[in-house]
Amino acid sequence: MNPASDPSPIEVDARGMRCPLPVIRLADAARDAPAGTCIVVLASDPAARYDIPAWCRMREHELAEVTQIPQKSPGTDSPGSRGGSAEGDHPGYFRFVVLVRAQRSKAGGTGSGSEPRSRTR
Repeated sequence: MNPASDPSPIEVDARGMRCPLPVIRLADAARDAPAGTCIVVLASDPAARYDIPAWCRMREHELAEVTQIPQKSPGTDSPGSRGGSAEGDHPGYFRFVVLVRAQRSKAGGTGSGSEPRSRTR
């Protein structure tokens, strides 16, 4: 990635959201993004560690990086406090960097991915 030539990445903050919302938010961001767009996803749901790479494989986008960010102690937390975190307070989370690739068209379709999936008969 060359930050000088690439536009600013799209950030999807899905921390605190449970499966399947992190993947849904990523899919929404990628839907209209041109090829080469960098999307940074922040997710605290442990399932995202598996779901986002699987989504990238299925959609043929590149998962460029996965980083686990440990919980940060702002200094006001006592060492023994484990529960009751305030809303918006996020324990450790994952940071995914996804590079959007051009989508190949499906056989007989336009390849936009927005075609109806049900068949009429």
